[in-house]
Amino acid sequence: MRKALIAFTLGVAALAPAAARDTPYMIALADVLAMPEANGKLDGSVKFFMKGQATPKVQQRFSEDVSNRKTNGVNKEDVEGCKWAALSALMAFQEKAKASGANAVVDIVSYYKKREVVNSTSFECHAGAVVIGVALKGTYAKVDN
Repeated sequence: MRKALIAFTLGVAALAPAAARDTPYMIALADVLAMPEANGKLDGSVKFFMKGQATPKVQQRFSEDVSNRKTNGVNKEDVEGCKWAALSALMAFQEKAKASGANAVVDIVSYYKKREVVNSTSFECHAGAVVIGVALKGTYAKVDN
């Protein structure tokens, strides 16, 4: 009985670091927009601009919003999972932008665990043992075409 308890305890201890994995990645927004899957899901009516990235003239700013999306990371490469989670976040932004009369989301920053990371080309993604997550914050806007 004692050997079984020791074996069980060692097994659980060996799994603990894997479950606690939280690997950060910086992924280029352009890589997500270039995904073949994005072509069918993002219709082009809403443009996306990272904070610090050159944008067309902003005519009007609307509300700020956060899109926090996760994907199952089991049997997925971390970077691919990050792109999928980001695509899902952009799809949510697109839907809300259209509903608010906006044609862009500007000043996009990473907002993982409510911590802003500003980068003019990339966003932060975190991959765990089971879940991969992206949180983006941006402002809906109407920009010149």
